[in-house]
Amino acid sequence: MTPSEERPQELLSVGTVNSQAVAEIIKSLLNAHGIDVWLSQESAGSAIGLAMGPMAQVEIIVRAEQVEQARPLLGDGLQTDPDS
Repeated sequence: MTPSEERPQELLSVGTVNSQAVAEIIKSLLNAHGIDVWLSQESAGSAIGLAMGPMAQVEIIVRAEQVEQARPLLGDGLQTDPDS
């Protein structure tokens, strides 16, 4: 068994945005720099098509080892968890 098979990759949030469209743009930017990205949104918000409020927020998630590479590319435009 290889080390990657023994332990799943750790994923961390680098922040949230209030729009699916903005999240997709950020994902494209990070992907262009070789960073793997996943987007997480409250399922009710995406199903209903909400564009405001907590259910419209999209979390930007990257591999733990790519967080330091991703943050400078994102600037100050994301809401981030002060504990991270």
